[in-house]
Amino acid sequence: MAAKTIFQRIVDREIPATIEHEDDLCIVFRDIEPQAPVHLLLVPKQPIPRVAAATAKETQVLGHLLVVAGEVAAKLGLGQGFRLVINNGPHACESVPHLHVHLLAGRQMTWPPG
Repeated sequence: MAAKTIFQRIVDREIPATIEHEDDLCIVFRDIEPQAPVHLLLVPKQPIPRVAAATAKETQVLGHLLVVAGEVAAKLGLGQGFRLVINNGPHACESVPHLHVHLLAGRQMTWPPG
């Protein structure tokens, strides 16, 4: 059995986190190394290694993450805008092999990213 990722350990409450939202499908918490004034991670409770490994059976949870992102952004008053980022693989700087969505806000974003 593979070792738990840091995100699974947060889901399992083995590591503390500042949780902004939790439901049956996902957990949303503050990033410990924020890249913007608001930097949240939306993590499915079901471990999916990365977007490229997702299958049709994960459609509900993937859509749910996007809906929750909008709800959490509204709750936090991020009406000026926010950015969602999903890294997939080493060239995208994926650092944890557990799918997660970054929600970044609280400053003007630039384009193109990266």
